[in-house]
Amino acid sequence: MGHEKLSEHFLELIRRASTVLPRDVEEAIERGIENEGEGSGAASTLRLLLENARQAKEGATPICQDTGALLFFVDIGPDFRQKEVEAAARTAAAEATAKYYLRPNAVDAVTGKNSGDNTGIGMPYFHFDQMDEDGLRVRLLLKGGGSENVSAQYKLPDGGLKAGRDLDGVRKCVIDAVYNAQGKGCAPGVIAICIGGDRGSGFASSKMQFLRDLGDTNPDSTLAELEDRLMTELNELGVGPSGFGGKTTVLGVKIGKRHRVPASFFVSVSYLCWATRKAAMMVKGGEVSYD
Repeated sequence: MGHEKLSEHFLELIRRASTVLPRDVEEAIERGIENEGEGSGAASTLRLLLENARQAKEGATPICQDTGALLFFVDIGPDFRQKEVEAAARTAAAEATAKYYLRPNAVDAVTGKNSGDNTGIGMPYFHFDQMDEDGLRVRLLLKGGGSENVSAQYKLPDGGLKAGRDLDGVRKCVIDAVYNAQGKGCAPGVIAICIGGDRGSGFASSKMQFLRDLGDTNPDSTLAELEDRLMTELNELGVGPSGFGGKTTVLGVKIGKRHRVPASFFVSVSYLCWATRKAAMMVKGGEVSYD
């Protein structure tokens, strides 16, 4: 597939991620409205979020003014070359910026100069995995700066939290991170966690949990139980939509794990605002489908 055609597919993927709230997120917000009760301020706020998303979809405009960083998770088959895929995605990012699907969000870390087209050193972000079969599967996550700023990483044991090197210690870290994020992370949020790994792989792996459907069940029964418990406890914090109070502080909790070295026990907690912008596409045999 030629560069121009592939970049067109990436452009459409970006447009969908930026302007269309995924159905699993809409359903989670709808459940929140039911839980908050008729006439409550929290329910009214959640309805406004859905109305915002509806208008964004109809007008093909960004759901949130902070269109965030582009994180591409790519499963690549032998019929594609990594460099060509990256080049097509970068071309699409620049065009999406010109079409106002994205805000210019790539700033030089030393000079402070904005590149103007969402490309730069390390931007967009790419994570590649090799597939045996032909084709290209791309999942895109748009991660806003506000939610990134309240993400946190802990090292167990943590004396301040009285958190040991166990799942209860992990639980205490997650509750602390969400409590500290109140009023800053555009609640209700989605919480993605990685237990283990090193500092770098832990955060990278936690963000991959955002790609899961909010209604799925963790295949690890122990982690599934912890997800359910945290979902309940975090929504009992009373932070609520936009920090105004209520029963809907989080829309989902997703947990993964990585092996770690004995000396280190990291808990990486990534936060994503209610505008959970994600989209996927599959390119195979010259055909493309979006999800």
